[in-house]
Amino acid sequence: MCATDFRRTCPSAQFRNSEPQQLIPSAWFTAGFLLRVFGIHWWLLESLLRQPNQTNRGATTLPDTIFDVVVIGSGPAGYTAAIRAGQHRLKTALIEKDPYLGGTCLHVGCIPTKALLFNAELWDHLKDAKEYGIEGVQSRALNWEAVQERKAKIVNKHAKGLEFLMRKNKVESMPGYGRLAGPAQNGLHTIELENAGKKTRLKTKNVILATGSEARMLPGLEPDERVLTNIEILKLPAVPKSLIVVGAGAVGVEFASIYRSFDSQVTILEMLPRLVPLEDEEISKELARVYRKRGINFEGGARVEKVEKTKSGVAVTFSSSGKQQRIEAEKILIAVGRKPNTENIGLEKTRAGTERGFVKTNQWMETAEPGVYAIGDIVLGTPQLAHVGAMEGIVAVSKIAGKPDKPINPLRIPNVTFCHPEIGSVGLTEAQAREQDYDIKVGKFPFTANSRASIVGEHEGFIKIVSDEGYGEILGVHIIGPQATELIAEAVTAIELEATVEDLMWTIHAHPTLAEAMLDASNSVYGLAINA
Repeated sequence: MCATDFRRTCPSAQFRNSEPQQLIPSAWFTAGFLLRVFGIHWWLLESLLRQPNQTNRGATTLPDTIFDVVVIGSGPAGYTAAIRAGQHRLKTALIEKDPYLGGTCLHVGCIPTKALLFNAELWDHLKDAKEYGIEGVQSRALNWEAVQERKAKIVNKHAKGLEFLMRKNKVESMPGYGRLAGPAQNGLHTIELENAGKKTRLKTKNVILATGSEARMLPGLEPDERVLTNIEILKLPAVPKSLIVVGAGAVGVEFASIYRSFDSQVTILEMLPRLVPLEDEEISKELARVYRKRGINFEGGARVEKVEKTKSGVAVTFSSSGKQQRIEAEKILIAVGRKPNTENIGLEKTRAGTERGFVKTNQWMETAEPGVYAIGDIVLGTPQLAHVGAMEGIVAVSKIAGKPDKPINPLRIPNVTFCHPEIGSVGLTEAQAREQDYDIKVGKFPFTANSRASIVGEHEGFIKIVSDEGYGEILGVHIIGPQATELIAEAVTAIELEATVEDLMWTIHAHPTLAEAMLDASNSVYGLAINA
């Protein structure tokens, strides 16, 4: 999504559709050098030079235009599909109902949440400043307004970057609400586009549905200033003194981590017995241990029975271990999963099948309606993760363009959770491997024995490798600890390339690094870890 590296080829060629074509290449080179010196992005220069009436945003399509691909929805799945389609020289349109590109992930999901998590991490480091030899920060103060402004700047920067990428790849970006008008007629699909009360019809050979998802809500509740979803909690005018989080998946534990760092009293209620229930059981236990140490309360096996408004906030009645309890807080976050946005997009007029609102597809993301594809959070049976949706977009477009293609292997999808400590995992958990009758060998290496972890003051957690005993196949890797969301990439690559534990053991890792823990973890499978 970042657009800072896209002008490495001849700038004069890159701007062939812009006003300043009179500049000769040498002038562009000089301008580019000066811009890099002063830290100005090429896409920002282009947006300044481009006249308002030249932008593709909101352009009207001619009645006789036939697109190769129309993508509905501009989140990571949709914008990735649109860009790849443009790269394959397909005539492409991208429809977005919101006034900006990027979808939930960029505006009210992944990106702003991780921006707050980074602020929280810095705040935690300042609490221990004296240990690092930094004096005079005891009187530190949190400027929440500045925190929110920084978050907004990050989001806006990348939203503008997406607009640039659409122009760069000749994708026609159209505001409005798009829906299928029915099955294809003579090989062409009709898309009804409604914007500001005006209706337009687009003709296209292929449609990619990428309409995303929205937060599920407990029955009888509606989001407001006290009952929050991922949207409202990102816009809070102040840090709440107390917060109840319902749901211990990625969203729940991340926001619990953020607001505990900023000194909120946090309680997590989860219907299942453990935190991050989709992760390996040892990961859940370690996170619960660290959260208790941080002062985050957790109630597993908790069924929420009632949420009431009080004078100062909310009260929640729940049952756990056969006992009914009641707790109060200033705010409550509902983080119990997401539902697909598939209503009113015309699916009922086609042969595309659905189940519980999710769209059924084959491995190439094709629905039962020829020429209609579905990707991202609306797809049945795939994780609702931005990086999964993005790859599904590439798979779908590659199929449309007749390019080399490869279906997604669910066992090679990384899961990452940006709580503190971070979590990264890929492949089978130990329990899943045993259920599938593998004879397994498990290795585990703690970050307490890693020198880089000591240097950065992050000692919690471990790397765990689950392998096949007979062949050394890596079945799963599970990490909790510093930079786990980055370290998991090595494990994903190893599994994708069908590397064995022995391959990892003979791979030289730089010293001193957190990545060395992967080397020690692979050696620990055979009881040969050097540093533990």
